[in-house]
Amino acid sequence: MNKYRTLAQKLALVFGATFLVVAIAGFIPGLTTNLYDGLDFAGDGSEAELLGLFQVSVLHNIVHALFGVGILLAATHRGALQYLLYGGIAYLVVFLLGVIGAGDWIPTNSADNVLHLVLAAGLLGGWAATRNEREPLAERVGAS
Repeated sequence: MNKYRTLAQKLALVFGATFLVVAIAGFIPGLTTNLYDGLDFAGDGSEAELLGLFQVSVLHNIVHALFGVGILLAATHRGALQYLLYGGIAYLVVFLLGVIGAGDWIPTNSADNVLHLVLAAGLLGGWAATRNEREPLAERVGAS
């Protein structure tokens, strides 16, 4: 990987790493309340809450882990931009599903809805701020 990272690559790396940490935290007793009695695989009936605030399920934690792919996509400027754009769109859709109550397959509460909107804004804002950024010369000419 090129030692010179664009801002888009740095953002994708930070978001990806954060999602991985959150995914792991969703399975740690103490960080997640009602972990043993209330953690469902999927659906909105899960009573487990990360930090006692954000409703989670096994599927929800797996999805967070999958968003950790930002770490890999941060290897290239283009991959980072795609991660920021499509990740932001995905979180905007999840926010809208939570607001209209159509997200029965994932646990969401008001705190989750606010967080999903903030994540959508952060990812899409990162994409908008960096979409015209020049990629490193090594990537443009195919060198490593």
